[in-house]
Formats: sequence, C-alpha cells, structure tokens
Amino acid sequence: MKAICFYFQIHQPFRLKRYRFFDIGNDHYYYDDFANDDIITRIAERSYIPAAQSLLRMIEESKGAFKCAISVTGTALEQFEQYVPEFIDLLKKLSDTGCVEFLAETYAHSLSSLADPEEFAEQVKVHDQKIKDLFGQSPKVLRNTELVYCDELAPQILAMGYKGVITEGAKHILGWKSPNYVYSAASAPKLKILLKNDKFSEDITERFSNTAWDEYPLTADKYINWIASTPSEEQIVNLFMNLEVFGDFQPRETGIFQFLEALPRFAAEKGIEFCTPSTAVAKLKPVAELSVLHPISWADEARDTSAWLGNKLQNEAFNKLYSVGERVRLCTDRRLKQDWYYLQSADHFFYMSTKNMQDGAVHSQFSPYDTPFDAFTNYMNVLADFIVRVEEQYPMSIDNEELSSLLHTIRNQEREIETLNKEAESMRKNIEHFNEEHLLREKEEAEACKCSPAKAKKEPKAKAAAKKPAKKTKKVKDEPVLPDTTEA
Repeated sequence: MKAICFYFQIHQPFRLKRYRFFDIGNDHYYYDDFANDDIITRIAERSYIPAAQSLLRMIEESKGAFKCAISVTGTALEQFEQYVPEFIDLLKKLSDTGCVEFLAETYAHSLSSLADPEEFAEQVKVHDQKIKDLFGQSPKVLRNTELVYCDELAPQILAMGYKGVITEGAKHILGWKSPNYVYSAASAPKLKILLKNDKFSEDITERFSNTAWDEYPLTADKYINWIASTPSEEQIVNLFMNLEVFGDFQPRETGIFQFLEALPRFAAEKGIEFCTPSTAVAKLKPVAELSVLHPISWADEARDTSAWLGNKLQNEAFNKLYSVGERVRLCTDRRLKQDWYYLQSADHFFYMSTKNMQDGAVHSQFSPYDTPFDAFTNYMNVLADFIVRVEEQYPMSIDNEELSSLLHTIRNQEREIETLNKEAESMRKNIEHFNEEHLLREKEEAEACKCSPAKAKKEPKAKAAAKKPAKKTKKVKDEPVLPDTTEA
C-alpha cells in the first residue's frame, strides 16, 4: 500500500540588531528584540497557529489515520516560549495525539555538520533534550539543517543513535532513480534515507496559487489522484516543506487550508495511508544504497550548500566563527554559549548570498539587510565582539591543546575538592548522628531508672558501692565462764 509522509519545518533565527564598529567591546547584546517579537508573532498568527489547528482537525476527523512529522529548531522554541506560548500548547496537543512525530536536528539551525562534528553532535543532543522536556518524545529520525546530507555524515548520524535521516531527492544524485523509495546510506548501510519528492512538494509550496500554472487550480482530489497514479511498486511519497507555506507563503485567501484538510478524505478513498518518518524507516526495506559524495540541501536549483557558503564573504564569516568553537565548548559561561548558538544560525550566512540568478529574489526576500555586504559587515562586527569576549576568558596566545590540558587539570582539581567537601560533609553528619544516638540512649536509660539523666550518671557509682562487700569487723573472743564458787 502506498503511503504519504508529510514533514513540516519550523524555524526562526534570533535576528541581529544594527551593530556598528564602535560598538565592539562596548555592547555585548546583539539582538533585535523588537523585530524578533514582531516577526514571530505575525507569522504565528497567520500561519503557525491556524496550520497547527488544521492538523489537529485532520487527525480528529480521520480518527488518527492522518499522521505527519514536525521539526522545530531550538531557537524557534525559545521565541515561542517568550512571545507566543499558546503555539507551544498547540504543539503539545499535536504530540499528545500520538500521530505527530518530532524530528531531531541542530538546536540553532546551524551548519556545524560541515565544519565541526563535535559541535554538531552536541547541538543535536541539546535539541533532543529540549524536545523531550517539552513534548515527551525522543526523536528517532534526524533532519539536518536545510536537509544537508552527504556520505561523510552518515556514520556519525548512525553512531548518534538515529535509525534514519531525511534529505533532498536531488536529481543529480538520483539520476534515473525515484525518490519514492527508502534507500540506505552507502557509507553506513544500517542508516535509512527518506528523500523529498520535489515535484509533489513544490506543487504545494510554489505552484498552488500560481494562476499561470497549467494545472491551476490545484484541488485535493486532483493532487491525490496524481500520487495514486505513480507506479504501484513505489513505496512512499515524501512531502517536505516549511509550515509557513500554509497561511504565509500561500495566504489563507488561496484556499490552502481547505486544500490541506481535504487530503485525508481523498487519500482514504484511494487507499493511500499517511505515516511518520520513523514508521517508514521501521517498516519499509531499502531498495538500494545511495551515495552522496558532496553535501546536498533543499535550497536553490543547485540543491547544494552554495546558498550559505557560495562566496568569499560567507566563507570568511563561517571559518572565523568556527575557529573559536573548541574554546567556547571549554567555557562554562552560560551567556557566551547562548550567543555562540544564536550566531551559528544558517540564516546569517544566507543573508550574505550574492547569487544573481533566479534564486536571488528568494535570498533578498528573507533578508533584513539592504545588500549582502551590509549583512556581512553587521555580522562580522558582532562576531568581532564575540571573539573578544572569548579571548578574555581563553587567550589565543595559548594553543588549544595547552588550554585544554590546563582546563582539564583545573577541572580535575575542582572535582577533587568537591569530592573532599562531600566526604567532610558526610563525616560531619555521621558525628551528629552518633551524638544524637548517644544522647537518646542516655535519656532512655534515665527514664528506665525513673530518674533524671543527671542522677542516672551517679547511679552506676551507687550500684558499684552497693555491691562492695561490707568491711569485716573483728570478732571479740568470748571470755571464759568462771565456775561459781559461792557455797550453797
């Protein structure tokens, strides 16, 4: 039986304020709180909240037959908690249905997988914990930032405990193959791969409201008929898209919500199921191994990483940022680590893109800057101040190995001191406990003797005295009785 696997992405970065050269060293707060509040509140009202409500209705009306996956970044969750807590409640309701799976990804929507494997693993772990705390789920399938994937990443993803990964069904990778199957990673055969179906996904994300499209208008029954007409042996159709498509990219007035909510009914008529990525990975067998020699993504026509690392500006900022990664991980400064996460968001590098092809409009559409050079200058000013703060704690004059050794020694000493303190505390408690027992025993003895504790202390002496034998008195010898000489 054919199945549809829906996956919705939710991400918002912490946008930077205008940060000038003269702010370096003087201002350590980098974020535009007004813009962050305004943007996430506005998108939540017209997209996230009504879309989540639609998903809830689809699950309820289909009696649990509709299933989907959601991936939401840590930076987005933090902003929802601060500005739109009601959306967190909706996500919890979706999780409670048992029909919505939350995927793993990098906490900060970072490109750390391309530069720093240790940072990548740590961020995914932190994100998993956030999902566990909020929604009670432990992710089993990984969705890397912007669906970035290559053979080099597969062994690490498998070692991190994930059964599957989702990525782009790029044409230059698939060739004649279909994305409508489960594949296994060439470099880690136990890791299964789910591939986005570009054509069916973009029919919704890009062409739904395009009146010039020869298939306009797109209706739910037409769309399901297209999926049903795919070869019967094809296992699964993966529809991956941003949740903003519903209500933001495709406004409510286009009928996008009605289209979405009608899909389960027409799918049931055609015998098409809905499944989550973990279910697909568990139940479907891979048909072949898939090799991806160079990193791919779901961005732009090239489906590579050039949207973030395609020019000298982007690479300069990217390399500068990750040059201090090891030092930041060594520190315990909570504020420094928070800024480290926020500055890793891929969006900052996306704004620096200088692509002049048809994708150029897309890049500028999401950027708060007038030009890519403005984005680069602003980011590098912020990064300069951040690096100054890192150097204040861990000077660059000390190489990483020496610094790591020194910190290791310091932390060992701290642990030893902590252990000794615990032992001293334990001994103190034992002494107090002993004293309490001793006093209690004396009190019980005193009560048993029906006397005060003070008398009880004297009692043993009295008893001892009583037990001593009495002093022997000298016996007086009986005087001899003289005979009576008196005559009668």
